[in-house]
Amino acid sequence: MSADAVTFAFGDLSAQAYGLARVGQTEEGASALALLFLGREPVAVLAEGGATEALRVAGEGPWSVRFADSSGAGFDLEFTAIGDPADVSPEVAEAGGMQGLEQLCRVTGTVRDATGKTVSVDALGQRGHQWGAPDWEDLALARTVTAWMAPDLAIAVTAIRQAGARGHDEEAIWGALLGEHGPTPIAEPRLSTTYDTDGRQQRAGLELWLSDDDGWARRAAGEVLCGSTLDLGRLRLDCAFFRWTMEGREGVGRYDLLRRPSGD
Repeated sequence: MSADAVTFAFGDLSAQAYGLARVGQTEEGASALALLFLGREPVAVLAEGGATEALRVAGEGPWSVRFADSSGAGFDLEFTAIGDPADVSPEVAEAGGMQGLEQLCRVTGTVRDATGKTVSVDALGQRGHQWGAPDWEDLALARTVTAWMAPDLAIAVTAIRQAGARGHDEEAIWGALLGEHGPTPIAEPRLSTTYDTDGRQQRAGLELWLSDDDGWARRAAGEVLCGSTLDLGRLRLDCAFFRWTMEGREGVGRYDLLRRPSGD
């Protein structure tokens, strides 16, 4: 079944505000997903099929992203592209049945909790666009990992594991550095993850070999700031935001793990 989805994510360490919004369309209709964390706690959640007024995305760049749950908590943000987008590799697109692109953004606006308290956001984030026809009978999981250090340094990694594969080393993986000077492909991105007892991501490491001729890899390390698990019917989404460090710089990023529930 063909699908088309656009995802926006952001993280502001100083405001302790982290969020995600996704609007999608399939042959069966529209869908909307949104999360807002203030500190470690989720303060607004949306996961709905069908068209909804709770999440609205408008514009062709900059993009306006507005979300409010039933309590009034949510965000009103503008995403402005920084540099050109990076296209997911054909190998990973074929493995997952979805083509895609990732683009670093400057994010400004406000977030609010259920009491009406408002916090200003001025941070980095990302816009992703995926389209195609994924077949979850043949897939075990999909990972989306991002790290936003500065306007000239961000990371995007996508990894797909086919059904029957046993670990990270059997995943199809793509990566790119993003920033104001445009994307730089990563010849060999390597991702390692540590999980808690419920299978949620807690720490991660990235080893980025930019070319086959490089004698050394660039490295980043991350640990979870906040996260939540959503039941999406046939699929389980573990959405986490990480604090990342790389080459003396500190940033925020998103680590999504989408998979079939155990026993499926």
